[in-house]
Amino acid sequence: MAYLSLQGINKIYPNGFHAVHDFNLDIEQGEFICLVGPSGCGKSTTLRMIAGLENISKGDFLIDGVRANEMGPREREIAMVFQSYALYPHMSVYDNLAFGLTLQGVDDDVIEEKVNNIAKILGLTDYLDRKPRALSGGQRQRVAVGRAIIRKVGVFLMDEPLSNLDAKQRVTMRSEITDIHRKVGSTTIYVTHDQTEAMTMADRIVVMKDGYIQQVGTPYELYFNPVNMFVAGFIGEPPMNFVSSTVNGGCIEVLNSSVDISHILSDDTVKKYEGKTVALGFRPEGVVLGAQENSYVFEADVDLTELLGDNTNVYVSVGEDSFIIKVDPHDTPELDTRVTFSVPYANAYLFDGESEFVIEKK
Repeated sequence: MAYLSLQGINKIYPNGFHAVHDFNLDIEQGEFICLVGPSGCGKSTTLRMIAGLENISKGDFLIDGVRANEMGPREREIAMVFQSYALYPHMSVYDNLAFGLTLQGVDDDVIEEKVNNIAKILGLTDYLDRKPRALSGGQRQRVAVGRAIIRKVGVFLMDEPLSNLDAKQRVTMRSEITDIHRKVGSTTIYVTHDQTEAMTMADRIVVMKDGYIQQVGTPYELYFNPVNMFVAGFIGEPPMNFVSSTVNGGCIEVLNSSVDISHILSDDTVKKYEGKTVALGFRPEGVVLGAQENSYVFEADVDLTELLGDNTNVYVSVGEDSFIIKVDPHDTPELDTRVTFSVPYANAYLFDGESEFVIEKK
């Protein structure tokens, strides 16, 4: 295991493009960290700087308190799992798993023991004599993971390792990678654009946008306490609903209703935002059908329904505003009807219309 510290890390390319800005993060030994964000946000570039595959333009990267900026990838004792698997097609599964140990000059008996142990953990025992082309996508990914963990390094880096798998394989591999992490205990940094992967696997999540860290926290913290509209909209599926309005007399006009925001904000905060633009946010699963006390109550037209088994996504609209709400499948409303739904005060968020930061509740 290893303790990592990224202090003011920046990546600026020769053409002047600033890919990563002032990245600061301390990673504890054995922690599972996920870097998430849309394409081009800088997450893979950050991972490559940690691996030593990209130079750090500015800042300090420390491994167990030792500055590692100038260390090569081998010196950092880091193993990386790539999106493309990067297996040797002419080698068997056994040889792919053993390759790194062979280069290190490890005795054949030790290699055989380690390979068999890793194959047992990953369910690859019956496939050791096969070539990668004879394996499924999920099996190839397990070989790639096994080749990394067999070296017993302190840090594992994974860059979109599940993106080439189908939906069922991704679910299986998520649980397998999490289980392997618990057994091996090495520090793991995992890059993905899929917030579901991050929410189900990580101890902490780093949300990035345009090269900047937006928020760092546990899955629970990011879901229930987002710091801004970007994090609130990125974490959660379907994303949070937003509607903007101007505060007038302590109220905002939302979905043809006048909403008294003093229910969720202090009197001083309400006065501070008088005449200013704010955005009301609520998650699709944070609503209740029908009128409920201590809630904002709205009426909307039902435009579309998506039955997903355990719930139904209902697309509703009021005028030009459209939203998604989640309901019990047994309570799915009919198309082209009107539906009444409530947003409990505890489930409502308000964001500053200019900065897009969350406004603290009372």
